[in-house]
Amino acid sequence: MLVDGRGVPLSLVVTGANRHDVSQLEAVLDGIVVERPNPPLRRNKHLCADAGYTGAPALEVIERHGYIPHVKGRGQEASELKRDPEKKARRWIVEVAHSWFNRSRKLLVRYEKLDRTVLALNHLATSINAFRKIKLSVNIIYG
Repeated sequence: MLVDGRGVPLSLVVTGANRHDVSQLEAVLDGIVVERPNPPLRRNKHLCADAGYTGAPALEVIERHGYIPHVKGRGQEASELKRDPEKKARRWIVEVAHSWFNRSRKLLVRYEKLDRTVLALNHLATSINAFRKIKLSVNIIYG
């Protein structure tokens, strides 16, 4: 799953549990639904990832898609935060997005047999999570 700076999912790929995340990096980056316009020169597109994406093939895929990679492990990010407390951590945004998916009890344990059913349920959860990010005067989801 690829999320933006607010935690809204931009891309989603469903695979078996025995597939590593880094093997699906190209599919996730190709599957972005809403393409971001090319930013001005002083502001580039950044992609934050965990230590699983430190390999040369993953970094090459990230750069080929026009992103500046920020790949750090938990220990490295924690030590940087100790040195500069004003610096904002970035990886928590993805972790929060994963926890929002865990609110959908149907997705927490996979009982569906068809991949398209799982993908449809994930898209429904993604749209609900994105809709919750919109500021409204009335809460439509909970009444």
